[in-house]
Amino acid sequence: MVDPLMYQEEMFVFLADQEPETFLTPAEMTAKLTEILAEYDLPLPQGLDKLPTLAAKAEHLRDNYCDLDRGDGGTWQWYVVRLEK
Repeated sequence: MVDPLMYQEEMFVFLADQEPETFLTPAEMTAKLTEILAEYDLPLPQGLDKLPTLAAKAEHLRDNYCDLDRGDGGTWQWYVVRLEK
């Protein structure tokens, strides 16, 4: 079961092979995953294909997973982080 604290996220850190880490807001993280889903033909986690739009798939990935196989041996990873103010 997902910890309710995960829904109080402030930022995500996005990691891609050979690229520096990027900090994204929840909306930016969803947009990044939507872009990846639109650009790449990837094997998706079970049940994701039942969601009607790329944005819905991206939001589900953001909230329920922390990585996605690129198909070339690499992965994209994202994690919730809380930045001190």
